[in-house]
Amino acid sequence: MNRKVWLAVLAATLGYFVDIYDLILFSVLREVSLKDLGFSAEERLRYGVWLIDLQMLGMLIGGLLWGILGDKKGRLSVLFGSILTYSLANILNSFVQGLWDYALWRFVAGIGLAGELGAGITLVAELMPAEKRGWGTTIIATFGILGAVVASLIGDAFPWRTAYLIGGVMGIALLLLRLGVGESSLFEKMQADTQLPRGNLLQILRPKERFLRYLYAILAGVPIWYVIGILITFAPDLFRTIGLEGVKAGKAVMYAYIGLSIGDLIAGVFSQLVGSRRAPIFLWIFISGSLSVLYNTLSLPTPENVYFMAVLLGVFSGYWAVLVTTAAEQFGTNLRATVATSVPNWIRGSLVVSTLIWRGLDIFFSLRTSALLTGIFLYGVALWACMQLRETFGVSLDFVEEK
Repeated sequence: MNRKVWLAVLAATLGYFVDIYDLILFSVLREVSLKDLGFSAEERLRYGVWLIDLQMLGMLIGGLLWGILGDKKGRLSVLFGSILTYSLANILNSFVQGLWDYALWRFVAGIGLAGELGAGITLVAELMPAEKRGWGTTIIATFGILGAVVASLIGDAFPWRTAYLIGGVMGIALLLLRLGVGESSLFEKMQADTQLPRGNLLQILRPKERFLRYLYAILAGVPIWYVIGILITFAPDLFRTIGLEGVKAGKAVMYAYIGLSIGDLIAGVFSQLVGSRRAPIFLWIFISGSLSVLYNTLSLPTPENVYFMAVLLGVFSGYWAVLVTTAAEQFGTNLRATVATSVPNWIRGSLVVSTLIWRGLDIFFSLRTSALLTGIFLYGVALWACMQLRETFGVSLDFVEEK
């Protein structure tokens, strides 16, 4: 644990902090920004779903682009390029005048936001000793995720255009810190083998066993963004259907992310203490699924009750760091950045599918019942996928994926 390692942990943590700030900012500002642009309550729901889906689509594309770049050109190239992209996009978001330019810059921001976490986790995991890497990734997630809390506070305290501008400026400032961060020694070692394929997406798709490793990691994380993207982001709409007014999306997001930070810390410590990655993932999915059923069925009488449930949902959706670490540990150095960067973004991008299921069921059921049925399906798949994951606690990362 030398200076190089600690500087990498610090840079990745602050990078993820700004990443989460910018990622979640639209959820905080959705209603106020679309209202200011002249849209009705019904339009704010419809266009809000569309805009967040566009952002997630950008993250799907960006996850692949940044991941491949990370394996071909190095982990640091992604840390610089991704933060520059989403910082500029958020600055431009502060100047939008209508739906179409709003959509464009949320899409571009999504592409930029896709690279930060995976590259940071990969770099730190490769620099740290095997038995300690879980602590490093836990620090990144626990403190980095608090960017969402700051986004909520900034979103409430400042006009929505200013809140976007603040995020962009923070990202640009962070680039200065990155100048002192060193590259992964495992990546530098791998570069000496000029014949070894690096960042080859087709390698993930075959053989079948390798593809399934990738798929299981994605499916196990889908409920995290079901909670954030549907249950929390659209909390005002869900509870308005049962007559509860006054629930604010920004506050729900803030409380949920406080819970996520606590949950990531507890899950990371639990993983280190029991010497397992799969155990906390499975347990957190099961408890989060149970809480989502209560959230969608209980008649919560006040907004404060909703915020309390948001904290609990956040705590037990907080297995993000352990899951992304597991994904990185599943694959060799020549594919690790591609996997660690794309898996979180496929998980985030899965929100597009989740919202399609939710809104499709809404044709036949109420908004809350549709959310309940969507969650039951997604949690069931996630539990099954978790049971298929390989246990990777303490494994050496000094290996490559052959052709």
